[in-house]
Amino acid sequence: MILAFDSANNLGQYIAAGKILFQMNEELPDDLQLSLEEIDDPSNAKSFIINNESALKYAIREYRERLMLS
Repeated sequence: MILAFDSANNLGQYIAAGKILFQMNEELPDDLQLSLEEIDDPSNAKSFIINNESALKYAIREYRERLMLS
């Protein structure tokens, strides 16, 4: 999913990238999920990506570490 997100983001397809962020977030355990707001206006998709990308990637890394330690 990260590859799909990066591809969509790099191609400027911010709405698709935003949908992928939501999907990735839903796959995380409840305690690592981010509280993401819905994107009401497609013109806000780029700022949504910029605001949430780093936090979600951090949560994914944390989840991977948990899986490796268990």
